[in-house]
Amino acid sequence: MELVCPHCLALNRVPDERLADAPKCGQCGSLLLPGKPVDLNAGNFDRFIAKAGLPVLVDFWADWCGPCKMMAPVFQQVAADMATRVRFAKVDTEANPQVSMRHHIKGIPSLILFKNGEEVARTSGAMEANALKRWLVTQGM
Repeated sequence: MELVCPHCLALNRVPDERLADAPKCGQCGSLLLPGKPVDLNAGNFDRFIAKAGLPVLVDFWADWCGPCKMMAPVFQQVAADMATRVRFAKVDTEANPQVSMRHHIKGIPSLILFKNGEEVARTSGAMEANALKRWLVTQGM
């Protein structure tokens, strides 16, 4: 499988059976699956989503949003728990309004699941870790 590096956006070939072995980018040496959400913006969003190699769950959030603040540690925990099955990313809607508008974000937090660069599911509102994991399982993760 090819995984895009969350830091330099280089593509890296990683055998499926090596995903749990903390693979690193051949170009910059960063962890390809860091077990924490990647910050996306207008400059890296499209390439990361298109070349992620695994499904990507994106949390659209804002610093002023109370439910977003409640959701942040949950998203972090689930990202660590499911790092070899789903890539996790965050988009600050205040800093990246064009990305939010393009994806028709009407309320936050909003979660969008992408597979092969295409949106396949979305949900809104804060949730607990078990609920988020269950939702991902219903999406085939």
